[in-house]
Amino acid sequence: MKKKLFIKTYGCQMNAYDSARMADVLAPFGYAPVDAPDDADMVILNTCHIREKAAEKVYSELGRIRQIRERRAAEGRQTVIAVAGCVAQAEGEEMRVRAPFVDIVLGPQTYHRLPEMVARAARAGDRSSGVVATDFPVEAKFDELPEASAPQGPSAFLTVQEGCDKFCTFCVVPYTRGAEFSRPAAQIIAEARKLVAQGSVEITLLGQNVNAYRGTGLDGERWGLARLIRALAEIPRLARIRYTTSHPRDMDDALIAAHAEMPALMPYLHLPLQSGSDRILAAMNRGHRAADYLALVERMRRAQPALALSSDFIVGFPGETEADFKATLDLVKRVNYAQAFSFKYSPRPGTPAALAEDQVPEEVKTERLHRLQDLLWEQQLRFNRSKVGAVIPVLLEKPGRHQGQLVGRSPWLQPVHLDAPAASIGRIADVVVRAATVNSLSGRLAAPAFKEDAAA
Repeated sequence: MKKKLFIKTYGCQMNAYDSARMADVLAPFGYAPVDAPDDADMVILNTCHIREKAAEKVYSELGRIRQIRERRAAEGRQTVIAVAGCVAQAEGEEMRVRAPFVDIVLGPQTYHRLPEMVARAARAGDRSSGVVATDFPVEAKFDELPEASAPQGPSAFLTVQEGCDKFCTFCVVPYTRGAEFSRPAAQIIAEARKLVAQGSVEITLLGQNVNAYRGTGLDGERWGLARLIRALAEIPRLARIRYTTSHPRDMDDALIAAHAEMPALMPYLHLPLQSGSDRILAAMNRGHRAADYLALVERMRRAQPALALSSDFIVGFPGETEADFKATLDLVKRVNYAQAFSFKYSPRPGTPAALAEDQVPEEVKTERLHRLQDLLWEQQLRFNRSKVGAVIPVLLEKPGRHQGQLVGRSPWLQPVHLDAPAASIGRIADVVVRAATVNSLSGRLAAPAFKEDAAA
């Protein structure tokens, strides 16, 4: 009989990819994914440490999962509880102290060992001693994983790089994901080919610092991300390639040239800045100045005039003055973003910034965040409205909320709503944009909408 596996994923696309791979690892041992935890034989919380109070939210969820397990235990059924991801890595043994009913605590670099951990947890009997695996093993995790089995759909994620060597003073990633590691190109290309064979026509390459990719190439030489993208673009039926998240310091000439020369590389770049103040950028250990970022943006836009930019911003970093914040607003106005994510600074235990004495009052952070978000939303709406009346190619990905409606993505990652046959999912259609909001576009199929129709 199949055992039921429920995985709840928090945070970024890399966690979504990791959750899918954990399901792949457990599939040969009889575990099949389900959509709810209520009757699951195993529950995994795959956690993220980026958002505020991330650990407390996990412990709150664990309280609910514990109730499910107690109910099932009363019925004579077992439930294995595991916590994975960056909160697990950061908490380690402390999680077993605070939540002793958790059977397995595993970091992002150890989930290929899950079957062994499940077996060890089952042998624990009274569960007084669980399994904690938060080391950084010598063997490469990806070498130990089975091939991905479940199709991801028209748009797929593929991790090519993990970890970070930058040590920004606000960030836990170097401590929870470890040093930068790049997968061999042959391994990535083989996985991409399988995704395409399963129906994906767009692949987003993932990494904590994805443009720091330095993997062994097919020729035995060290490849950068641009060379990898060029190799992937040769896969038949792979129409679109994206990558995220990038660091400004790792945007090299070859990658900029790829944006100019590779039609499959979408004209959208997520390029986190965090602050427009040189003083705050130095305190964050970002390794570049605001002027360096602006010069890079100018180079990127010369190479690809259709490029849309998104970014990340932290408001109220320790020591941020009103002048520092104004520098951020001024830079945002100069760049003119198509999309951005902005957050109030919140301390992460173990990071240097968390120990700073000059923390910004919460009410000041809140007021500044509102001002920044008002500006960013105004820019995003203006960018979306600039597409009204245009005919744009849209990858149709899934059904919408209304009968006969599909949802797709533009080259600039905007959600697009339109009426289209369900059989069109997975195809790229020309769409006339009729309206725009802050968060999405709506339109209708052009006539003809598909290239094969035009050739007929």
